[in-house]
Amino acid sequence: MWGRLLGLLLFCVLAATLAGSVWFYSWAVTEQPSPPSHSVQIEPGGVNAVAQQLVRQGAVDSAPLFVLLARISGKDAELKAGSYSLKAPISPWMLLKKLGKGEVDLQMFSIIEGWNWRQLRQALNTHPYLKHDTAKMSDEEILAALGISALSPEGLFFPESYRIDKGSSDLKLLARAHRLMQEKLDEAWASRKPDLPLKSAYEALILASIVEKETGKAADRPLIAGVFTNRLRQGMRLQTDPTVIYGVGEAFKGDITKAHLRTDTPYNTYTRAGLPPTPIAMVGEAALTAATQPAVTKAVYFVAKGDGSSVFSETLDQHNAAVRKYLRNN
Repeated sequence: MWGRLLGLLLFCVLAATLAGSVWFYSWAVTEQPSPPSHSVQIEPGGVNAVAQQLVRQGAVDSAPLFVLLARISGKDAELKAGSYSLKAPISPWMLLKKLGKGEVDLQMFSIIEGWNWRQLRQALNTHPYLKHDTAKMSDEEILAALGISALSPEGLFFPESYRIDKGSSDLKLLARAHRLMQEKLDEAWASRKPDLPLKSAYEALILASIVEKETGKAADRPLIAGVFTNRLRQGMRLQTDPTVIYGVGEAFKGDITKAHLRTDTPYNTYTRAGLPPTPIAMVGEAALTAATQPAVTKAVYFVAKGDGSSVFSETLDQHNAAVRKYLRNN
């Protein structure tokens, strides 16, 4: 009798287990009732935290069951944070696989060569895929958050197209761009020509930013850098319009005037000798190379020809003739 009862009990347990397994499997592979195609944002955390986020965002209907599924499958330690596009409806199992593979939505954010810091901040603040952690931060607060010791953020972020996860922090993007700039600057400074009139890698970055803004034709960068290097060696003022414009700031309306050239600011290289106190733009690798490996030239003047290229002169008389030819006759 007891044998029959024990057998019946085991049968019931097995039947219940089988039924539960069938039901659980059905739940795992059945598409969940969820909103039309939408995104879910998963913050870093363990499997329980991820499951709760999925429930709050309507991607699954049971956090405990999702946790169980993740643990049974061995994927509980593989779930990756990020933004995920869901083409509803989707089953918990397929969602689990998606999170395990890290199939996040990736977008691009580009920092453009020649942008100044103000332009970069505007682009960060208006990018729809970024989390705008820096929007209400001052420049000083941003530098402190990034652990950067500098007078200004200007020029400290490398122009590149960066892959970003939807909802990722703009502060993290800046950290990536700064690390890359530091790597590129260190490489350029390590391979610099001997006897440059530059005291540090930061001064090379300042010079590179001037070269970046003065160059209309890529092939002219080394020669333009050579002109400014010669001027620094000879104690001549750099007299470069882009630094003056930078010093004017947002008040600049598109036309540089004699009043601008005469108004003294820390960036007016007509009124002050040497380099300005900070870079004036974000610079690419070519400008860094030009600043640290300038062309060997005797030229100390150059003027734009109007087609993007420049003409270089060794004497003031030659320069004045070039100005008359290419500027005053236009």
